[in-house]
Amino acid sequence: MDEKKKDMTVACGDGIINLRVGAIIMRDGKILMVGNERRPEYLYTVGGRIQFGETAEEAVIREVYEETGVRMEVERLGFVHENYFYGDSPSNLGKLIYEISFFFFMKVPDGFDPAEIFTDGGQEEFLRWIAPDADVKYYPEFFREELIRPGEGVKYFTTDGR
Repeated sequence: MDEKKKDMTVACGDGIINLRVGAIIMRDGKILMVGNERRPEYLYTVGGRIQFGETAEEAVIREVYEETGVRMEVERLGFVHENYFYGDSPSNLGKLIYEISFFFFMKVPDGFDPAEIFTDGGQEEFLRWIAPDADVKYYPEFFREELIRPGEGVKYFTTDGR
């Protein structure tokens, strides 16, 4: 594999460091979220890991295209999230993960209507529009308050699930 195409996930002792991007794709007061067949009750942002050699903006544009089939432009950086949590997928089960995520507001084109289901790494994932205050479990939780009336500028959040 090309070194520049590797996800920025690095082992650090018994833990893992991730650099991730998330897209804030909003329409009619709702945000586009992703779920998967492994944990359908849990939603997360369109996005993924930054690959070595790309910027966070390049990564979010690539991830949005891979997951929606639409190439969107970045409007602005909205949030930086520093997060400690324990992994729950087979590859990182029980490992402490330190993740820094950059969440970008995207310029949503008129008529944007992505396919509802796509495959990523052999796993079926689905897209769902939800209101920020929807009674469902989704990540990051600070979106519940912050996306009801998004402000200007960049906000920084930390979550520590250790």
